[in-house]
Amino acid sequence: MRPALVFVHGIGAARDPEAERNSWLAALATGVRKAGHSRVATTLDQNGFADTAFAYYGDLFVDPDAQGGPAPLVEAAESEALRQLLGDMIEAQLDTRPEEGERRVLQHARVELTATQQAQGSGDLVRRLVNVCTTLLALPGIRRGGQWASGRIMAGHLAQVTRYLTRAEPDGNGHTLDGRIRDRVLGFLDDSRPTVVVAHSLGSIVALESLHHHRGSVPLLVTVGSPIGMRTVVLPRLRPQPPATPDCVEGWLNYWDRDDIIAPRPWLERDMLPNADGCLPVTDRVDSDGIWVHTATKYLAQASVAGPIVEAIRRAEERFSA
Repeated sequence: MRPALVFVHGIGAARDPEAERNSWLAALATGVRKAGHSRVATTLDQNGFADTAFAYYGDLFVDPDAQGGPAPLVEAAESEALRQLLGDMIEAQLDTRPEEGERRVLQHARVELTATQQAQGSGDLVRRLVNVCTTLLALPGIRRGGQWASGRIMAGHLAQVTRYLTRAEPDGNGHTLDGRIRDRVLGFLDDSRPTVVVAHSLGSIVALESLHHHRGSVPLLVTVGSPIGMRTVVLPRLRPQPPATPDCVEGWLNYWDRDDIIAPRPWLERDMLPNADGCLPVTDRVDSDGIWVHTATKYLAQASVAGPIVEAIRRAEERFSA
């Protein structure tokens, strides 16, 4: 049976799933060519190598009662989690940023973040968190990358992580937001055939938790730009606890870039328990060109990321067709 390749996206604005799938495949083809698999690269976008799907759940972050508009920036129960998330990001960047100008920006943001602890009321706290994000936008990589036009947009996108981990926002049937997102992703996974999963940013958290409920074979899980290693906000809130590799995963490769502010604690093998077969994540660093390196396409265009994906699909096809 032909293997499948499933992409799981991260934080951000609403997007066109088909356009995103094509964009990710084009980046993967670039990396595949660099890895020496030119023939495979020419067949990727036509599903000639593996059946490919883009597991889109971004629409679930939209408030259905807001006539297509975004949900409130962050609820009171999530504001403290967002503060902690920003704190993890700032402290990790201070550990790795030697440039004096960048350190001054980060130190200023840390002072602003500390002041939020004395904020009176959730509205005041949210405003202060937006101010922290506005300060962080002065970092050269974020400013020139143009990923976020304002601190409010940045805070809103980062809040998607805390909204997922808060396990709230039930629908009319009582299904929480995080459960609805996992159900959406699981709908793209077929128990009857091997599936390579590539997950980016928040998508790595979603994929990790979803795969604990998957009974099919996952020859390879690839996580890129993952915030899983954030010890204050993410790790303690993962389910199940203690965090472990899902039993269906046969191999797990985790990639990070030093300039990726969303992946400040990348060494996931230090924080995960192995699954029943002893599988643990293996982390490797990549160095992308350009200013903003957090995008999934930056990672997929790397030979060190794309090569193992192709090889895992090939091995799976050989094994399951034998």
